[in-house]
Amino acid sequence: MQLRLYVVHNSHPCAAVEKALELKGLPYRVWEWPPPLHVPMQKLLFGRRTVPAIRIDSEKISGSRTIMRRLDEIAPEPRLYPSDPAQRARVEEAERWGDEEFQQVARDLIWAGAVHRPDALVGYGQGSRLKTPPAVVRLIGPVIARLGRAVNQTGDEKGRRRLQELPAQIALIEAWIADGTIGDPDHPNAADLQILSTVNLIATMADPRPALEGSQALAAARRLFPPIHGELPAGAIAAL
Repeated sequence: MQLRLYVVHNSHPCAAVEKALELKGLPYRVWEWPPPLHVPMQKLLFGRRTVPAIRIDSEKISGSRTIMRRLDEIAPEPRLYPSDPAQRARVEEAERWGDEEFQQVARDLIWAGAVHRPDALVGYGQGSRLKTPPAVVRLIGPVIARLGRAVNQTGDEKGRRRLQELPAQIALIEAWIADGTIGDPDHPNAADLQILSTVNLIATMADPRPALEGSQALAAARRLFPPIHGELPAGAIAAL
């Protein structure tokens, strides 16, 4: 069985799927797209514009939730979804929220801020398989930032609103950790991967970081995911 994963560097849903593959011990190769050029290429290859996507031999699958369910079918252990129906329902609801609602928070924040600080994209590019020279990133950074803002339909107003909403969202994650839905360091599930990959990316941004500091959410994210290269400086998201 051959697996090829299609990603964008530092994409949080891509990080979630990569962690799922690692947990299951499945060997895979990675194809990395430069943002935002992934949009037309993913649409052409998979029928959807977003990453991650995966090819399992000739089978094509797009979307982190769909991929994770397929991985549980081809490699049942360790399970990403509990076998107990009630526990699985809780995990799936948290996973749905992490995918459909919380993921976009990080995108809105980072692209709202990157327009004001496109130089920050140099740091976020560290570790990329594409090896784009920093001088080139600085040159094209403003264009990438504007395209990222347009694709995600974000900006200053939405960025400030996301900052205001974030403490309540972190409180919800803390409640899921407290009741055991997520946060088990020995048995991370699909909801852990969806939610905590987003927390890990938000932690690279100075403006929303106070909502995370000292939280169990941040501690759980740091146990599960490696630190992300890059820093969006204070004032970038809230810039007027």
